[in-house]
Amino acid sequence: MRKCLISLVAFLFASPLLAQDILPEGDPDYLEDQFYVGLTYNLILNKPESINQQNLSYGLQMGFIKDLPLNTRRNMGLGIGLGYAVNSYYSNLQVSEIADGYEYSLLNSDLNTKRNKLETHLIELPIEIRFRNSTPTEYKFWRFYAGAKLGYVLGARSKLVTTEFKDSFYVRDIENFRYGLMANFGYNTFNIHIYYALNNLFKDGFQLDTGEDLNFTPLRIGFIFYIL
Repeated sequence: MRKCLISLVAFLFASPLLAQDILPEGDPDYLEDQFYVGLTYNLILNKPESINQQNLSYGLQMGFIKDLPLNTRRNMGLGIGLGYAVNSYYSNLQVSEIADGYEYSLLNSDLNTKRNKLETHLIELPIEIRFRNSTPTEYKFWRFYAGAKLGYVLGARSKLVTTEFKDSFYVRDIENFRYGLMANFGYNTFNIHIYYALNNLFKDGFQLDTGEDLNFTPLRIGFIFYIL
């Protein structure tokens, strides 16, 4: 996985030079930013006070966006895409399988825990209004893309690794339909990506064994890279 990411980032750095050779000079029908890949740090907002994040909660996203220019200068457009994302949330929330579902509790400090995470795999549909100062011959430009992202969770997994044992299983209490607001802005290769979920990660009605509501609202902040 790490080797694939390194190769992908290296390709992203080289892509503007490749695009300059491929794009016909003065092409009035040029398109921008049709493929994307992003890396994020995943924060959990609105969580119970007893829940703490641990280790590095990360996210990886990639996909294709159809660029639809909205004016003759093509510096304003609409982007509609389809992508895949995996997001991990490391915390002291322990998920346990029981006879009629799952039990949520705080991680026992006596377990000698190495890793404890909740991981989701999603199909995503980003929808963006795009502003940029690009031209048919300029591949380095400022951009600001804002909009919404819809998603569907294909699977969610809890994984606990201690010095004595490993426990991993799929969790069905996750809210499958995801939606939130996002913004991407930056210059040339490096761009900031922000996504704020508008619904909780878990379905309504679930609680910790302490009686606290299990509210997890994801906030993802990181980098996004575009390829023509």
